[in-house]
Amino acid sequence: MLWLVWLMSSFKSMAYEQFYHNATVFFGVVILVYVPKIFFNIFLLVHDITGILKMLQGSISGNPEAVKMTRMVFILQLGLIISGFFFISIFWGIWKGKYNFTVKKHTLHFAGLPEAFNGVRIIQISDFHIGSFHRNPEQVKKAVELINNEDADYVFFTGDMVNNKSVEMEPFIPVLSGIRARKGKFSILGNHDYGDYYHWNSEAEKLANMEELYLYHEQSGFRLLRNESVQLSENGESIALIGMENWGLPPFPQYGDLEKAMEKVQDIPFKILLSHDPSHWDAEVVGKTDISLTLSGHTHGMQFAIRVPGWSWSPVKMKYPRWNGLYREGVQYLYVSIGIGFIGFPGRVGTPPEITVFELTR
Repeated sequence: MLWLVWLMSSFKSMAYEQFYHNATVFFGVVILVYVPKIFFNIFLLVHDITGILKMLQGSISGNPEAVKMTRMVFILQLGLIISGFFFISIFWGIWKGKYNFTVKKHTLHFAGLPEAFNGVRIIQISDFHIGSFHRNPEQVKKAVELINNEDADYVFFTGDMVNNKSVEMEPFIPVLSGIRARKGKFSILGNHDYGDYYHWNSEAEKLANMEELYLYHEQSGFRLLRNESVQLSENGESIALIGMENWGLPPFPQYGDLEKAMEKVQDIPFKILLSHDPSHWDAEVVGKTDISLTLSGHTHGMQFAIRVPGWSWSPVKMKYPRWNGLYREGVQYLYVSIGIGFIGFPGRVGTPPEITVFELTR
């Protein structure tokens, strides 16, 4: 409690980067200590209720030793094992899991893909939250090396480059500009990029922060798409790339305008949409447009998931049914990346940071 009071009282006096680091450490320690404890307390509660029931049964039967305690001891031991498992998993997620970059590969088939784009390779990265790496910049270099090893035609970044402020991105511009794509790098904004979660001294200061962020995307080699589209051309054929500003279900902002973003590419049959929040796909895309592929991020898989072969679950699924991976409705696809960075909880459990490679084929 004293730690929390000190943290909140130092919000205005402490440098932004230092405050953010201290806040994530605090949150990580709370998660590490209390999540395993919650699971153990559940088993402890079952143990206590079972004990009370046995006492009542013994009193009614007149034989207090009628029921042995073996089962109650087992419940406690099981609680300790499960709590220990969660403690070790969370500790590993904080120590190593958040930097366990994973390259995922998917081949997608489309009847309407132009012949000139058959076999095109696209990399999606999302949710860098790059301010979270300010004490470990070498990890960003590691991620960039993995991206470059794939020798993609295009690299698409689907939002949340920063946590709150453009200044987080500035020291990483040389590294991000080293991301290679043979035919182009494109980006969009996510809900965190607008600075809506930070207390600005004035609206002018917030607008200046946005202008700086736009500039940093450009200096990093990304063409930032803000409710606009571009034609990607190859051997006389074209596909449309549409970039949305953030569109999310409340309380997330809806700066996106899909009609405006598509107005110049309506006549191009094959379309790819970059839209940060996957809820936008169900709200405005699938069954309502002819967009073939939508790439999203935003969920992070809540940075916590349980995975077994053939099945996975994360608490974030309660808000985002489409929270990770590939989804298909008819001829339309959505891919939701769980992101490459982290925010709040300084770790990842069952949600390794992701670099996604797509090969599009006819």
